[in-house]
Amino acid sequence: MTRSVSAGFLRAIVGRGEKVCFYASQLFAGLLFFREKTTMDLEQKTGENTETVGAGLRLTKKNAFKKRFSAKRLSLMAVFTALSYGISFLEVPLFPITPFLKLDFGNVFILLIAFLLGPMEGVLVCLLKEGFRALSSGSGGVGEIANFITTSVYILLPAIVYQRKKGLKTVLLSLVGACVLGVGAALFANRFINFPLYMGEGAKAAFVQFFWWLVAFNLIKTAAVSVLTLLLYKRLSNFLKKLKI
Repeated sequence: MTRSVSAGFLRAIVGRGEKVCFYASQLFAGLLFFREKTTMDLEQKTGENTETVGAGLRLTKKNAFKKRFSAKRLSLMAVFTALSYGISFLEVPLFPITPFLKLDFGNVFILLIAFLLGPMEGVLVCLLKEGFRALSSGSGGVGEIANFITTSVYILLPAIVYQRKKGLKTVLLSLVGACVLGVGAALFANRFINFPLYMGEGAKAAFVQFFWWLVAFNLIKTAAVSVLTLLLYKRLSNFLKKLKI
Protein backbone atom coordinates (compact mmCIF):
# COMPACT_ATOMS: atom_id res chain seq x y z
CA MET A 1 0.00 0.00 0.00
CA THR A 2 2.79 2.41 0.96
CA ARG A 3 4.68 1.64 -2.24
CA SER A 4 1.61 2.29 -4.41
CA VAL A 5 0.95 5.60 -2.64
CA SER A 6 4.61 6.63 -3.08
CA ALA A 7 4.55 5.63 -6.74
CA GLY A 8 1.35 7.61 -7.27
CA PHE A 9 2.88 10.62 -5.54
CA LEU A 10 6.00 10.43 -7.71
CA ARG A 11 3.90 10.11 -10.87
CA ALA A 12 1.95 13.20 -9.83
CA ILE A 13 5.19 15.13 -9.30
CA VAL A 14 6.57 14.02 -12.68
CA GLY A 15 3.29 15.02 -14.33
CA ARG A 16 3.44 18.44 -12.71
CA GLY A 17 7.08 18.81 -13.71
CA GLU A 18 6.25 18.01 -17.34
CA LYS A 19 3.50 20.64 -17.34
CA VAL A 20 5.79 23.23 -15.78
CA CYS A 21 8.52 22.42 -18.31
CA PHE A 22 5.99 22.94 -21.12
CA TYR A 23 4.68 26.24 -19.76
CA ALA A 24 8.18 27.45 -18.91
CA SER A 25 9.34 26.62 -22.44
CA GLN A 26 6.43 28.66 -23.80
CA LEU A 27 7.42 31.60 -21.61
CA PHE A 28 11.03 31.33 -22.72
CA ALA A 29 9.89 31.05 -26.35
CA GLY A 30 8.20 34.39 -25.84
CA LEU A 31 11.44 35.71 -24.39
CA LEU A 32 13.27 34.38 -27.46
CA PHE A 33 10.89 36.32 -29.69
CA PHE A 34 11.47 39.40 -27.55
CA ARG A 35 15.22 38.84 -27.87
CA GLU A 36 15.06 38.79 -31.67
CA LYS A 37 13.01 41.98 -31.75
CA THR A 38 15.29 43.73 -29.26
CA THR A 39 18.36 42.56 -31.18
CA MET A 40 17.03 44.13 -34.38
CA ASP A 41 16.28 47.35 -32.52
CA LEU A 42 19.80 47.41 -31.08
CA GLU A 43 21.29 46.77 -34.50
CA GLN A 44 19.34 49.66 -35.99
CA LYS A 45 20.30 52.02 -33.17
CA THR A 46 23.92 51.05 -32.48
CA GLY A 47 25.09 49.11 -35.51
CA GLU A 48 28.08 46.92 -34.67
CA ASN A 49 29.78 49.22 -32.13
CA THR A 50 32.11 47.53 -29.66
CA GLU A 51 33.96 48.63 -26.54
CA THR A 52 37.62 47.87 -25.93
CA VAL A 53 38.46 46.88 -22.36
CA GLY A 54 42.12 46.37 -21.51
CA ALA A 55 43.66 44.06 -24.07
CA GLY A 56 40.36 42.39 -24.90
CA LEU A 57 37.35 43.27 -26.98
CA ARG A 58 33.84 43.13 -25.62
CA LEU A 59 30.96 41.70 -27.57
CA THR A 60 28.61 44.10 -29.26
CA LYS A 61 25.40 44.81 -27.36
CA LYS A 62 23.51 42.83 -29.98
CA ASN A 63 25.73 39.74 -29.76
CA ALA A 64 25.92 39.86 -25.96
CA PHE A 65 22.13 39.92 -25.72
CA LYS A 66 21.75 37.08 -28.25
CA LYS A 67 24.34 34.95 -26.46
CA ARG A 68 22.75 35.45 -23.03
CA PHE A 69 19.30 34.47 -24.26
CA SER A 70 20.17 31.85 -26.86
CA ALA A 71 17.70 29.05 -27.59
CA LYS A 72 19.93 26.47 -25.83
CA ARG A 73 20.25 28.58 -22.68
CA LEU A 74 16.52 29.31 -22.56
CA SER A 75 15.74 25.61 -23.01
CA LEU A 76 18.11 24.73 -20.17
CA MET A 77 16.43 27.34 -17.94
CA ALA A 78 13.01 25.82 -18.72
CA VAL A 79 14.25 22.33 -17.78
CA PHE A 80 15.79 23.58 -14.53
CA THR A 81 12.60 25.46 -13.68
CA ALA A 82 10.66 22.21 -14.02
CA LEU A 83 13.24 20.23 -12.02
CA SER A 84 13.29 22.78 -9.20
CA TYR A 85 9.48 22.87 -9.14
CA GLY A 86 9.07 19.09 -9.13
CA ILE A 87 11.73 18.38 -6.50
CA SER A 88 10.29 21.08 -4.21
CA PHE A 89 7.29 18.81 -3.53
CA LEU A 90 9.54 16.14 -1.98
CA GLU A 91 9.53 17.77 1.45
CA VAL A 92 10.71 16.34 4.78
CA PRO A 93 10.09 18.02 8.17
CA LEU A 94 13.34 18.10 10.15
CA PHE A 95 12.13 18.83 13.69
CA PRO A 96 8.94 17.47 15.30
CA ILE A 97 8.42 20.75 17.15
CA THR A 98 8.32 22.69 13.86
CA PRO A 99 6.45 20.49 11.33
CA PHE A 100 5.87 23.56 9.13
CA LEU A 101 9.61 23.76 8.40
CA LYS A 102 10.17 21.24 5.62
CA LEU A 103 13.43 20.50 3.84
CA ASP A 104 13.46 20.14 0.05
CA PHE A 105 16.22 20.33 -2.53
CA GLY A 106 14.53 22.39 -5.24
CA ASN A 107 17.05 25.19 -4.65
CA VAL A 108 19.89 22.92 -5.81
CA PHE A 109 18.77 23.43 -9.41
CA ILE A 110 18.38 27.19 -8.93
CA LEU A 111 21.90 27.50 -7.52
CA LEU A 112 23.24 25.23 -10.27
CA ILE A 113 21.72 27.38 -13.03
CA ALA A 114 23.09 30.50 -11.33
CA PHE A 115 26.58 28.98 -11.40
CA LEU A 116 26.23 27.64 -14.95
CA LEU A 117 24.60 30.62 -16.66
CA GLY A 118 24.75 33.55 -14.27
CA PRO A 119 22.98 35.26 -11.35
CA MET A 120 20.29 36.87 -13.51
CA GLU A 121 19.32 33.50 -14.95
CA GLY A 122 19.24 31.97 -11.46
CA VAL A 123 16.88 34.66 -10.19
CA LEU A 124 14.67 34.26 -13.27
CA VAL A 125 14.40 30.48 -12.77
CA CYS A 126 13.60 31.05 -9.10
CA LEU A 127 10.90 33.57 -10.01
CA LEU A 128 9.27 31.16 -12.46
CA LYS A 129 9.44 28.21 -10.05
CA GLU A 130 7.78 30.21 -7.26
CA GLY A 131 5.26 31.59 -9.73
CA PHE A 132 4.18 28.08 -10.70
CA ARG A 133 4.07 27.04 -7.04
CA ALA A 134 1.85 30.04 -6.27
CA LEU A 135 -0.78 28.71 -8.70
CA SER A 136 -1.48 25.78 -6.36
CA SER A 137 -0.53 27.44 -3.08
CA GLY A 138 -2.81 27.98 -0.10
CA SER A 139 -0.98 31.17 0.87
CA GLY A 140 -2.20 33.18 -2.11
CA GLY A 141 1.37 33.57 -3.29
CA VAL A 142 2.60 35.27 -0.10
CA GLY A 143 4.68 32.27 0.98
CA GLU A 144 6.15 32.05 -2.50
CA ILE A 145 7.19 35.72 -2.35
CA ALA A 146 9.00 34.96 0.92
CA ASN A 147 10.71 31.94 -0.69
CA PHE A 148 11.71 34.02 -3.72
CA ILE A 149 13.32 36.68 -1.53
CA THR A 150 15.16 34.11 0.60
CA THR A 151 16.42 32.03 -2.34
CA SER A 152 17.49 35.06 -4.39
CA VAL A 153 19.52 36.44 -1.49
CA TYR A 154 21.10 33.00 -1.01
CA ILE A 155 22.16 32.40 -4.64
CA LEU A 156 23.31 35.88 -5.68
CA LEU A 157 26.58 36.12 -3.73
CA PRO A 158 28.17 32.82 -4.89
CA ALA A 159 26.90 33.30 -8.46
CA ILE A 160 28.32 36.83 -8.74
CA VAL A 161 31.63 35.86 -7.10
CA TYR A 162 31.97 32.80 -9.34
CA GLN A 163 31.56 34.93 -12.46
CA ARG A 164 34.52 37.05 -11.41
CA LYS A 165 36.82 34.51 -9.79
CA LYS A 166 36.67 30.74 -10.13
CA GLY A 167 38.33 28.17 -7.91
CA LEU A 168 37.22 25.77 -5.19
CA LYS A 169 38.45 27.94 -2.31
CA THR A 170 36.60 30.97 -3.64
CA VAL A 171 33.43 28.97 -4.22
CA LEU A 172 33.54 27.47 -0.72
CA LEU A 173 34.01 30.87 0.93
CA SER A 174 31.21 32.39 -1.13
CA LEU A 175 28.89 29.51 -0.23
CA VAL A 176 29.63 29.99 3.48
CA GLY A 177 28.69 33.65 3.06
CA ALA A 178 25.60 32.61 1.09
CA CYS A 179 24.47 30.34 3.92
CA VAL A 180 24.75 33.21 6.41
CA LEU A 181 22.88 35.57 4.09
CA GLY A 182 20.27 32.89 3.37
CA VAL A 183 19.60 32.38 7.08
CA GLY A 184 19.30 36.14 7.59
CA ALA A 185 16.89 36.46 4.66
CA ALA A 186 14.83 33.51 5.93
CA LEU A 187 14.54 35.07 9.39
CA PHE A 188 13.42 38.35 7.84
CA ALA A 189 10.89 36.63 5.56
CA ASN A 190 9.46 34.56 8.41
CA ARG A 191 9.21 37.48 10.80
CA PHE A 192 7.57 39.93 8.43
CA ILE A 193 5.85 37.73 5.81
CA ASN A 194 5.18 34.10 6.77
CA PHE A 195 4.46 34.38 10.48
CA PRO A 196 2.08 37.37 10.15
CA LEU A 197 0.26 35.50 7.36
CA TYR A 198 -0.29 32.29 9.32
CA MET A 199 -0.25 33.46 12.95
CA GLY A 200 -1.75 36.92 12.86
CA GLU A 201 -1.31 38.90 16.07
CA GLY A 202 0.71 36.12 17.67
CA ALA A 203 3.39 36.33 14.97
CA LYS A 204 5.99 38.14 17.08
CA ALA A 205 5.66 35.78 20.05
CA ALA A 206 5.75 32.72 17.78
CA PHE A 207 8.84 34.05 16.00
CA VAL A 208 10.66 34.51 19.30
CA GLN A 209 9.60 31.02 20.39
CA PHE A 210 10.84 29.31 17.24
CA PHE A 211 13.81 31.61 16.52
CA TRP A 212 16.61 29.09 17.10
CA TRP A 213 14.70 26.33 15.33
CA LEU A 214 14.44 28.64 12.32
CA VAL A 215 18.17 29.36 12.48
CA ALA A 216 19.05 25.65 12.75
CA PHE A 217 16.65 24.62 9.97
CA ASN A 218 17.88 27.22 7.50
CA LEU A 219 21.53 26.54 8.29
CA ILE A 220 20.97 22.84 7.59
CA LYS A 221 18.99 23.59 4.42
CA THR A 222 21.45 26.06 2.91
CA ALA A 223 24.43 23.87 3.83
CA ALA A 224 22.79 20.76 2.32
CA VAL A 225 21.88 22.61 -0.88
CA SER A 226 25.43 23.98 -1.13
CA VAL A 227 27.04 20.54 -0.71
CA LEU A 228 24.75 18.88 -3.27
CA THR A 229 25.37 21.69 -5.74
CA LEU A 230 29.13 21.28 -5.41
CA LEU A 231 28.83 17.52 -5.97
CA LEU A 232 26.72 17.97 -9.12
CA TYR A 233 28.26 21.08 -10.65
CA LYS A 234 31.48 19.75 -12.16
CA ARG A 235 29.88 16.84 -14.00
CA LEU A 236 27.04 18.97 -15.27
CA SER A 237 29.43 21.75 -16.30
CA ASN A 238 31.55 19.35 -18.36
CA PHE A 239 28.42 17.94 -20.02
CA LEU A 240 27.16 21.42 -20.95
CA LYS A 241 30.56 22.36 -22.37
CA LYS A 242 30.21 19.47 -24.80
CA LEU A 243 26.82 20.88 -25.82
CA LYS A 244 28.46 24.32 -26.19
CA ILE A 245 26.03 26.08 -23.87
